[in-house]
Amino acid sequence: MRSAAADQTVQLDEAVFQTLIDGGPVVLSEHISTVRSAAVGIWVRWGASHDAAERMGSSHLLEHMIFKGTEGRTARQIALEVEGIGGSLDAYTSREHTACYAKVLDEHLPIAADVLTDLVFRPLLREQDLEIERRVILEEIAGVEDTPEELVFDLHARATWGQHPYGNPVLGTAETVGAITHDDLHRLWQAAYRPGACVVAAAGNIEHEELLELVARYFPQTREQVEVPSVPEPALAGPEKKLVERDTAQTHICLGAPTFPRSDRRRYASILVSTALGGGMSSRLFQRVREELGLAYTIYTFQSFYARGGLAGVYMATGPDSAERAVEEVREELGLLSGTGLASEELRAVKNQTKGQVLLSLESTSARLQRLAGVALYDEPYLTLDEICGRIDAVGEKEVADLCRKYYAPEQQAVIRLGPEPQAAEPTD
Repeated sequence: MRSAAADQTVQLDEAVFQTLIDGGPVVLSEHISTVRSAAVGIWVRWGASHDAAERMGSSHLLEHMIFKGTEGRTARQIALEVEGIGGSLDAYTSREHTACYAKVLDEHLPIAADVLTDLVFRPLLREQDLEIERRVILEEIAGVEDTPEELVFDLHARATWGQHPYGNPVLGTAETVGAITHDDLHRLWQAAYRPGACVVAAAGNIEHEELLELVARYFPQTREQVEVPSVPEPALAGPEKKLVERDTAQTHICLGAPTFPRSDRRRYASILVSTALGGGMSSRLFQRVREELGLAYTIYTFQSFYARGGLAGVYMATGPDSAERAVEEVREELGLLSGTGLASEELRAVKNQTKGQVLLSLESTSARLQRLAGVALYDEPYLTLDEICGRIDAVGEKEVADLCRKYYAPEQQAVIRLGPEPQAAEPTD
């Protein structure tokens, strides 16, 4: 792999490099000399939103199955080889990609690379393991059903995106997972887990040339252009409002509306608005709904940015009899926000808060690893920390006001409540 003339390496920052391997993976690294560790991962450009509706959960099930054994290792050996040197190994499936990653001492980077490539490119995918892992995932799905603070997000995604793949649960459903066959998984692995569909990233006390040599040593030598299915443009219906009855002690509530894709420069303004509204103890919603009115213990804002769309919303948990008032208080704050945006002093304060959070989060090699991968996965320009802070500082009051007016108006929010029906008040004499 390393000898191909078409491979192109560019320096993105003082310690950040990217290599585009023709027909192979995109490789990114960030050298951090002040640590003794290395975080490394492989991302496959295939996730839950690429699953066919009748096979929802296939990508997640495949992610589980690769850990059941490879050509060179048993399931136990996979775990022991990394944990035995004090490292950690994990994986996840998101709506748009699947990832396997490890964190080890810098001297053990070759071991981590060997194990990760074994998982991705040489899994056994034995039929006898499928029923075992299917049961595990069915238990995981049942766990979400029994965890209202998780389930309400799946219900809200469906209410927001309808039948679009972004509205499908990453885990799938009991019915779709039960219908996935061994052949389905094997075909998915053959289509998706190809070097040309991968991103490799590492952050820590490593050199880029070392990472390229490990890719050349452990990746399959096949070079091919891989076409990943595109996610369709969402076609959105009007905002839905629904109570899903459950016998729970609290009512769990999500309010939110679709916004814009990850590539939209308004992402920075949206992050600032979300932080001001519900991003911490000093936020508007925390101060009003929890501190002043005592209507909820947990209340916060959330955001998701995908290749084809985005979502911004509010989550809270409150008593069934106070749910209506809590929703009205949130709607009132949204009305104020959509009407006036953020005043200059509040905007200045939330910029400082957000810049501090960004800088502190990137003290972690794992966070820097995820940031590197995002550059390639979403075809984004690499931004230095100063450039990120510059984009945050460049957000103006008018941009914020326009964004709030367009995306935060109360009548635009899908509202999902998960909990018991409120009891009618007792008549009084």
